[in-house]
Formats: sequence, C-alpha cells, structure tokens
Amino acid sequence: MADRVPTRVAVSVALGTLLNPLNSSMIAVGLVALQGEFHVSLATSTWLISAFYLAASVGQPVMGRLADRYGPRRVFTAGLALVGATGILVLFAPGFGWVVAARVLQAIGTSVGFPAGLALIRRLAGGRPPAGTLGVLSAANSASASFGPVLGGVLVAAFGWRGIFAVNIPLAATGLLLARRWLPADPPERPAASVARVPFLDLRGLLGHPALIGVLVLQVAVQCVFYLVFFGLPQWLERIRGYPVAVTGLLMLPIALGTLLIPLAARVVRRYGAPMAMLIGSLGLLGGAVGLLSLGNRSGALSLVAVGALLGLPNAFSNLALQAGLYAAAPAAQTGTAAGLFQTGRYVGAILSTAVLGAVYGGAPSTAGLHRTAFIVAVSAVLLAAAVPLIPVPGGRHRARPASRSVPATSRPVP
Repeated sequence: MADRVPTRVAVSVALGTLLNPLNSSMIAVGLVALQGEFHVSLATSTWLISAFYLAASVGQPVMGRLADRYGPRRVFTAGLALVGATGILVLFAPGFGWVVAARVLQAIGTSVGFPAGLALIRRLAGGRPPAGTLGVLSAANSASASFGPVLGGVLVAAFGWRGIFAVNIPLAATGLLLARRWLPADPPERPAASVARVPFLDLRGLLGHPALIGVLVLQVAVQCVFYLVFFGLPQWLERIRGYPVAVTGLLMLPIALGTLLIPLAARVVRRYGAPMAMLIGSLGLLGGAVGLLSLGNRSGALSLVAVGALLGLPNAFSNLALQAGLYAAAPAAQTGTAAGLFQTGRYVGAILSTAVLGAVYGGAPSTAGLHRTAFIVAVSAVLLAAAVPLIPVPGGRHRARPASRSVPATSRPVP
C-alpha cells in the first residue's frame, strides 16, 4: 500500500530531522581546535558533547509535547529558526562558555525535527505506518550521524571549528524555506480552557500504554548494543591491530552503509510488518556477534569488512521496525511526545553503552574484551529476537486527516 505522505513533506521533515544527529557527531572532530583556541583541557572540551546530549535528552519529549499542543508545523519552523540563529551567534562567541551555551540552544532547536515531523506525518497518514516515509527519516538520522565526522573534518580543515556551527545556517535556512512552502498548515489551536485541563507533559498517561513502553525499552536496548560496537570496535582496531585512524574509519564504513538497506527494510515493513523487520535485524546482529567472536590479531581486512556488513543490518531493519512500532503504539494526540521519548532512548542507550564498554574492556582495549563484547551482542540479539512479539502491529483505526492546500497536489507520495 502506498504511503499517503507527499514526497515534498517527507523531504522537508527529513531535512529538519537530520540536524540533531549531524550536530551530535560533527563536534568530535572540532574538539582539538577548540581546545587550542580557548586553552581548555580535553575533559573541559567534552562539555560540548555532554551538554548537547543532556539538553537533547530532555528537549526531545518537551519539543514533542509543544508540537502536540501548538501544532507541529509551527514548532518545527521555530526550531529551525533557533538552529540558524545559534549558528550565527556562535561565530562571535568570545569565550568557551558561550560555545557551550550555543550547543545547548543548538540541541534544543534540533530536538524539534523528529518529534514534530512524526506528529505531522501522523496527521497526514493516519494510524498505519507509512513505511516509505519512515524509511526516509530513518536514513536521514542514521546517515547524518555516521557521516557527520567526515563532513566535520572537511569543515574544520577549511574554516576552523566555527565551520561546524556555520554549516547549520544554510541548512536551517533551506529547511525553513521548504517547511513554510511544503508543510501543511496546523489545525486551529484548541481553546485555552481545554488545554489547561491537560498536563503539559503527561508521562504517566503516555506510559500507561504497554505497547509503547515495549517499543521504548527495545529502542534503548538496540541503541545500547549499536553504540557498544560503534565505540568499542574502533578502539580495538587502533590500539590492538594498529590501524591508522583513517583506515579504521574505512573499516567501520560497512556498519554505516547499512543505511543503504533502508529501502529494502521499508518494503519488508510494508509487506510483512515491523516484527519481521525486527527479526531480520536481530538475526543480522547475531551473525555480526559470531563474526566478532571470530576476529583475532591476524584477521584480514576482508573479514573485518564482512563482520561490519552484518552489524550494519540492524541499522536499517531494527531501527525502521522500531519507528513503525512507535508509530502504531503512540496515541494519535501524543505522537510528538512519544517520538521525543523515543529519541531520548537513543541517548540513554548511548550512555549505557559507555558503562558496558568500560566493564568489558577494563583499563584498555584487548581481543579478550572484544570477544566479551561479542558475547553481550549475541545474547542481546537473541533477547531482541524473542521480544519481536512486543512490537505492535497497526490496526489502521486512525483515519488520516486531509492535507492542507499548502501541500501541492502534484507532489507524489513516497513509494
């Protein structure tokens, strides 16, 4: 069944969505330059990462709730405007504290994209997940996070550390222009009296949906396993195998290229449902764990690439399955809030992965530590496969609302 979301809407939402993961990963290659200019230590400079993660973790559900209450298009465009303004202001930052403050504002602005975008898509498409559109959003999230350091490296080399902030100015301006032209207008606001009777962030009511809780728990687990590999494998490649940083990046590329399978994952979701896509992702993760167990000090580059390709499967199948499950489980009126909590789960999973990585590697990376990591990944893959029934199957009971005339009639749905 074809998606009911016009292609122009999907592209506009995707552009706003990619800004958060892009900015969360680009900063890594700018830390050294920032340390040199402001004469701060490595530990101090990491506040640029921690502040962004903390602000985004809180900001995602809050921005989602604002989208539910005041309209997704209105909040979506406000977030893009904040991102663009932050990109301009940081160019004149007189001290390191100002840059940290800019990162907090940047995190809040970029936190709008996914929750507001999903709320808008839900209003257009109704209760059945539009697999093609969700695939576009998943690809935007995964690809921008994976290739952020590459783009950041180019920008820092050409323009210095300010380049990784300045690039948000044209991106936000383009996103704002497309949003105002292509996104449908918000419905009329509810009367103030009815809004006042509803708690601003009704987490208790939202978490009263068992299917939604299941999706959020699975999101934390999937992201924890992903980042456990994404953070741990490069350390083993550099410290134990002695690969240069550039070669390590190339060997990690197959994991990132798993996003190329998202169109296939969308087809699976559309035809067989989100649980089947989750099962495929879990089996790929199990195969990757077995591959990690086989790696040693003499493993060739071909073996490393093959293992990375298997570990890239969950990037496409599991992530898209969880997005479709979220779409089906979230109450229609609280889609933005639920989507924000879903994104918070990504940050929680990343934070948990660092604790697990410290436990399995101990003081330093080792092949034995990599194999312990592989064992954890294998157990997680089995548990995720067993949890497939927790992913809800949409009943299609929510009807799509007609799109505003601001969406051109010639805009075709995402296939």
